[in-house]
Amino acid sequence: MDRDLAALAARLRAAPPSCGPVRLIAVDGHAGSGKSTFAGRLAAALGGAPVVHTDDLATHEELFAWSARFDAQILAPLSRGETARYGVYDWVRGEFTDERVLAPAPLVLVEGVGAGRRALRPYLACLLWMELTREHSWERGQLRDGPGLSAFWSGWIPAERAHFAADPSRPYADFLVHEGQMGYEVAVGPSTTP
Repeated sequence: MDRDLAALAARLRAAPPSCGPVRLIAVDGHAGSGKSTFAGRLAAALGGAPVVHTDDLATHEELFAWSARFDAQILAPLSRGETARYGVYDWVRGEFTDERVLAPAPLVLVEGVGAGRRALRPYLACLLWMELTREHSWERGQLRDGPGLSAFWSGWIPAERAHFAADPSRPYADFLVHEGQMGYEVAVGPSTTP
């Protein structure tokens, strides 16, 4: 594990609980910026912390309007120290087809575009932002998804622009995460006083 990731994991373990007994950690950034990969590595560094993917809560019709679902199905039970159960959207079938169970673990990661949104910030112990320009992120995302999803991306890009224009996350980030050749570099974010 790289040094910055290990130091970040130690710092997150020491943070006070933010949602009942849980330290809720958001990993936000543009689509294609590496959030899922980073969240997986951070979860491993934290000893197997559970990860909630906002893609499981969003739908074709509600790319960014999932706050109420997140609040009712995840935040409310976790804040009471109870197990959360939330629906998982099937992007191929276009409906919620599965359910996940989420125990109130000491640390829970939430990753996805908009994970650091205004409605969630009061419940976050830490907001991490993947520091990659939106153009480079979107290029990576489109390469990853291939030409079969080009129609999806033509709708996604303006929707993401509109979301971050109305509810930006980066200015509130505690840490900025840069993906490098040999691991991650974690820098103090705009919301943290040096």
